[in-house]
Amino acid sequence: MAEAERIIGTPDTPDATGGGKERPDSEGTPPGEPGNGPAAAPEASGTGEPEATAGRPRGRRRVAVLFAVAAFAYALDLISKMIVVAKLEHHPPIEIVGDWLKFEAIRNAGAAFGFGEAFTVIFTMIAAAVIVVIARLARKLYSLPWAIALGLLLGGALGNLTDRIFRAPGVFEGAVVDFIAPKHFAVFNLADSAIVCGGILIVLLSFRGLDPDGTVHKD
Repeated sequence: MAEAERIIGTPDTPDATGGGKERPDSEGTPPGEPGNGPAAAPEASGTGEPEATAGRPRGRRRVAVLFAVAAFAYALDLISKMIVVAKLEHHPPIEIVGDWLKFEAIRNAGAAFGFGEAFTVIFTMIAAAVIVVIARLARKLYSLPWAIALGLLLGGALGNLTDRIFRAPGVFEGAVVDFIAPKHFAVFNLADSAIVCGGILIVLLSFRGLDPDGTVHKD
């Protein structure tokens, strides 16, 4: 009888309770540590759910940065154009740094920096396509530098697209308001500046091998 109780064990014996200690998992580590019991169940399942759950908030933060930068660039461009149209259009240029930099209101039917005035509708369609592409790319965005770069592109594209749609001579044919006039250079606006800065940043990120999803590759 004593031999049977020793083999089976009872609630009052060390054999059944593990000597009064918490029973470790199969790998001999305390419960609650990585790779154990209920605390590690999502990792043990092999589904990758913990990583996905941790990645989604990071992705949402990057998307929030993208749209915050875009909204800031768009607001600056829109406000500056409103001031230029109200205060500077049909008035003499304002000299900022002598002849080297002036503020001069110009209506531009072409692309950035006054190129291609005969293709206004095409440039409008390109700007709309850029906005759609950036919006789709945002779903896979996990890189902060890429979020800033795409935000600049998005804000600039929205700024000039607003002019294309709502300004004369008509919808999708509107002339963009330009006003920054450096000496020996084309007249441009803040939307053009945001697009150029975003493009330069994207080139630099590409040279460094950083992808929008946050991965780094080496050629």
